[in-house]
Amino acid sequence: MNDDAAYAELKLTSGELPLWKIWCGRLAAFLLSVLFLIAGIWKITDPLAAAVRLTQAQVPEMVSLPLALALGISETFTGVLLIVPRFRRWGAWLAGGLLVAFIIYIGAYYNVLRGEECNCFPWVKRAVGPAFFSGDFMMLLMAFASGRWAKPPEGKRGALVVLGSVCVFALASYGITVARNFSPNVPPLIKSGDKTISLHKGRVFIFFFDPECLHCEDAAKRLAKLDWLDTLVVSVAVQQPQFGQEFMQSTGMPGVLSTDFAALQPVFKTASWPYAVALENGHLKAAFTRFDAEQPADVLRKLGFAR
Repeated sequence: MNDDAAYAELKLTSGELPLWKIWCGRLAAFLLSVLFLIAGIWKITDPLAAAVRLTQAQVPEMVSLPLALALGISETFTGVLLIVPRFRRWGAWLAGGLLVAFIIYIGAYYNVLRGEECNCFPWVKRAVGPAFFSGDFMMLLMAFASGRWAKPPEGKRGALVVLGSVCVFALASYGITVARNFSPNVPPLIKSGDKTISLHKGRVFIFFFDPECLHCEDAAKRLAKLDWLDTLVVSVAVQQPQFGQEFMQSTGMPGVLSTDFAALQPVFKTASWPYAVALENGHLKAAFTRFDAEQPADVLRKLGFAR
């Protein structure tokens, strides 16, 4: 027993951590890595939708897309560093810095964003409120543990290679997303109740909305004030289609309602709402992710879709 105690004391004084700290640090790093990789890759693979979510979180529209790409790269890079033991401490520092910046930002806009979805992770609903900060502080503690109980970092060149690879992936994904959104294979017909609507004849404005989305409601009320001339306005419920007609009546949205989202989803692959496209004879003229006092009204007027 004395020999075992002396050996344990020798390990501690020589700088080795107890086994429980090593495993706790590894577990914290793994969990954080999963969270950051999911959040980062989600933004990288759909930067336009990520920019919309940032705009809804009070980020100025002119910087929302660059910030979405920067956040996607930072979060993905952080997640990779947390996985690799020799980079783990650097990853923990980056994770802690991102979390602190995020907490400060949400705190500054708390009164405006309270009750809104933070859209931090796909499939996870996190409303801004007291519990929101508890979760972020828990992640901050995990970042501290994974960094404090990791071995000293080494291999700066390897970390820079990882960063460069993530940047290339992000830029390639952005290029693919832009090409996909502006060269769509628009289906010729979609359903509206018992009728069919042609998307290849004349001017068609398609508005994608979630009946339970407050941002969609505000956008629809602004669009309802426009004079649409001969443009066919089609509103498409992306979920909860049974509430679509009620949504149109309450917002005054003109045109027809379609629940044929399944036919359009493979073409216009955005995951954030509201979203809209302007078509002329089946060709995409413009896509809209920004809905405020100026857009999309200004562009629609220039294109002759409305006045």
